[in-house]
Amino acid sequence: MLHVVLSREGYVSQITFVSGPPELMAASMNAVRQWRYQPTLLNGDPVEVDTMISVVFSLR
Repeated sequence: MLHVVLSREGYVSQITFVSGPPELMAASMNAVRQWRYQPTLLNGDPVEVDTMISVVFSLR
């Protein structure tokens, strides 16, 4: 589980590891840093978003 702040432009501006296996912390944070979101609009204006993201790993 990661705590993430998304900028008005849709980029990850802050990221904090909250919980999960410590061995997967770096991999999950590096993956989420690469994600891009469509800007969130409030009354037509882009806003910063504070959210939690759950990263699920699966073995193949």
